[in-house]
Amino acid sequence: MEKKSQAGTIKQVLKYTKKYSFFVACSLIFAAISVAFTLYVPILTGSAIDLIVGKGNVDFDKIFDILKKVGIIVVITAIVQFLMNLCNNKITYGVVKDIRKDAFEKLEKLPLKYIDSNAHGDIVSRVIADVDTFAEGLLMGFSQLFTGVVTIVGTLIFMLTINVKITFVVVLITPISLFVASFIAKRTYNMFKLQSETRGEQTALINEMIGNQKVVKAYGQEDEVIEKFGEINERLRKCSLNAIFFSSTTNPSTRFVNSLVYTGVGITGAFTAIAGGITVGDLSCFLSYANQYTKPFNEISGVITELQNALVCASRIFELINEEPQVEDKENALVLSDAKGNIELNDVYFSYVPEQKLIRDFNLSVEPGQRVAIVGPTGCGKSTVINLLMRFYDVNKGSIKVDGTDLRDITRGSLRSSYGMVLQETWLKEGTIRENLLMGKPDATEEEMIKAAKASHAHSFIKRLKDGYDTYITEDGGSLSQGQKQLLCIARVMLCLPPMLILDEATSSIDTRTEIKIQSAFSKMMKGRTSFIVAHRLSTIKEADIILVMKDGNIIEQGNHESLLSKNGFYANLYNSQFDTAGA
Repeated sequence: MEKKSQAGTIKQVLKYTKKYSFFVACSLIFAAISVAFTLYVPILTGSAIDLIVGKGNVDFDKIFDILKKVGIIVVITAIVQFLMNLCNNKITYGVVKDIRKDAFEKLEKLPLKYIDSNAHGDIVSRVIADVDTFAEGLLMGFSQLFTGVVTIVGTLIFMLTINVKITFVVVLITPISLFVASFIAKRTYNMFKLQSETRGEQTALINEMIGNQKVVKAYGQEDEVIEKFGEINERLRKCSLNAIFFSSTTNPSTRFVNSLVYTGVGITGAFTAIAGGITVGDLSCFLSYANQYTKPFNEISGVITELQNALVCASRIFELINEEPQVEDKENALVLSDAKGNIELNDVYFSYVPEQKLIRDFNLSVEPGQRVAIVGPTGCGKSTVINLLMRFYDVNKGSIKVDGTDLRDITRGSLRSSYGMVLQETWLKEGTIRENLLMGKPDATEEEMIKAAKASHAHSFIKRLKDGYDTYITEDGGSLSQGQKQLLCIARVMLCLPPMLILDEATSSIDTRTEIKIQSAFSKMMKGRTSFIVAHRLSTIKEADIILVMKDGNIIEQGNHESLLSKNGFYANLYNSQFDTAGA
């Protein structure tokens, strides 16, 4: 299974390199030229040695010519290796760019259940850290693997032209080196895999702690978090140490075997030279080739170690890229425009986890322009209904229709643009306040933007900021208060004014006085628009046309405020728990 996984990863890496076939071909050609010139130098050196063997037998003119040739070859080789490295860099960082691009695009296409069920830090680690590690291994692979393989083939050819018997000794001992490298590499793969997974776990914890630092400090959890980080860090130290230690034994092990090769060549060559089979210069040349022949095995063994780590990281990023994307819109899907707001939920069943039932046999019919409030205890399925209406999740059974068309037959983009959504959890992107407000309506005029900000009571605090609407805010609002961030989210919806609205605890972080004013603005905004309001503060939903009381995924009561109170049931108990009965 592991071999199959590695093979699949290598196959996918090769698919990414196809785009850079020209540079791969150039790299191979430059590697061949570099090796050919490098291997030609020992021949020249051997010839020079033969010119100085024996007393008074030194031909300085010919030696000087040989030295000039060696100098020219060294310069050409340096230029060729520089060009080869340029090609390798182009291949490596081009592949890395493409992988990161595909990974990020896949993140945008993945269903929300993947994001909800995976640690955000681990996803970040895959796209950033794992791809970087993969790049280092891939660059080393292209830089040394090509050259190493060509060097091995080239030296074998050159050695065979000098002496077949000594070459046979070299080839006979070589498989031992390959066996040692392969034996160690196979056992380090799982170690590098554990290292990469633990690093992802560590990144996830760091990401979580940075995003929730206020909560950590408020509850005095610093010591516990440090202890947990220390435990993960210790595990990362151990698995990294094991992976690096065992992988680092590859090089000295193969060097030992290669020393045996060199010794074998030296002894066999010496006896052959004594017998007159080769000259001293040829023996010198052969020893040089034996050294060059074995050197790539040391480099390749190091490359294999790095590639093991790179393949582990590549497999993690490819797991993300190969994840099943959300179901595509149908070819003939309807582009929803000018939605009336007629919504029907028929026999809807849904659960996030199959074993845990949530919404069952849910039925609802909403007329255009009606205000529907959804109330109930925590975990009853209120926000889940919103997720289904926006088609963040698809129903397991049943159907949801807008203006008589099933959501699955409508394009997601047009469906979501027909809704205006304000959530309890605010989200603002890094950029200016103006950029955040114009997200829903990029072509809005300055007057329209200011009008929406005034309607949401955000204009006054925006003007007090240093640069007003051009004030730059960091991720998720930076130093703005939670209430200010929620006002900006409300202003964003008021600017685009879609035909349907979803307000999920939209005023939960706003003071009571401002809330009363915003409720008035909401009332104007909701006029003629189908609206869904999720609220815990029941005072905010008295004017709703329909109030759905949910419990354990089912509607247990339905009606308007007065009719539900008169029933003296679950809604009445919820309402009376928030207000003095006498005052109500």
